[in-house]
Amino acid sequence: MVKTVNIAIIGPGLVGSEFINQLANIKSTAIKYNSILISSSKKALISQEYKPLNLSSWSEDFKNTETGALSSSELLSFLTKSVSLHPTILVDNSSSVELSDNYPKILEAGVSIATPNKKAFSGDISLWNAIFGASATKGSLVYHEATVGAGLPVISTIKDLIATGDEIEEIEGIFSGSLSYIFNELYSSGKKYSEIVTIAKSLGYTEPDPRDDLNGQDFARKVLILSRLSGFEIKSLADLKVDSLIPADLEDAKSGSEFLVRLPNYDQDIESLKEAAAKEGKVVKYTGKIDIKNKTASVGIQKYDKAHPFANMSGSDNVISIKTKRYTNPLIIQGAGAGAAVTAAGVLADTIKIAERS
Repeated sequence: MVKTVNIAIIGPGLVGSEFINQLANIKSTAIKYNSILISSSKKALISQEYKPLNLSSWSEDFKNTETGALSSSELLSFLTKSVSLHPTILVDNSSSVELSDNYPKILEAGVSIATPNKKAFSGDISLWNAIFGASATKGSLVYHEATVGAGLPVISTIKDLIATGDEIEEIEGIFSGSLSYIFNELYSSGKKYSEIVTIAKSLGYTEPDPRDDLNGQDFARKVLILSRLSGFEIKSLADLKVDSLIPADLEDAKSGSEFLVRLPNYDQDIESLKEAAAKEGKVVKYTGKIDIKNKTASVGIQKYDKAHPFANMSGSDNVISIKTKRYTNPLIIQGAGAGAAVTAAGVLADTIKIAERS
């Protein structure tokens, strides 16, 4: 007998659109994926009587819809009724704080969640506890692999290690495709730091305003999530040491464009860091480090020997080193850690896992 699972999708942007297209191409004989909602913050395609939306024409249908987005209470009511018909998964491809703050209520209603939205899992520890408390109490599931490393199996690996009795001792890595690219290019391109940042923006590796990557906050959210999963419960982002790559004198820049115009004045700062590291036979990278034993976590520029796995990377790959009681020689996970296709695939894999367990 084929099982039907209702899917409500929030956020049809770059990742969300790719997710919908990948979902439409699933070949499953055991599960029918019934899409009942596709919504942005302003408008929505809403299923009539929870019948499946046509994913082959969803983009055009969404463009033409005049139906407004559901309010938080309307969304909860819509999902609650859906659960009474079939197992239901909310796929949140947005970065909405308002929606992620409502995860506990959604889970309490029996709705499971698959998401790359980092906001819920890197906010105050009270929200983290409320989310997983609701999941444990109600049996609804929450999967968020793509909050760290896009489609790379980072969170699932850590969970599996802990579930089998291993203990995480240290995690270290490059968790940002944009910062990976910038620091790799510093050594391979011969270009100046400001040039590389500008190129990274033009290639879509950074946010529209590069400061949103260079301030280290998105990177720090990923470190915070991994810390909590590993048993080091940092209360909030404010408790994490983060070194910003935005020079103090540029914090008053009124726009990303102004920031990029003024950034060449600080190329020598990065060049000096490279030169100092080179005298020690090392290279500089922007990394995150979590020491579970000593309860410390930090994000910033570090120096590595040229033989270190982090030192010889190229492109925008992420790399994560996990040292445990069993893996005294660290387990290394490396690959594309950014991009719509791999991020959407990570969310879809979580959605399939939930569907299979529902």
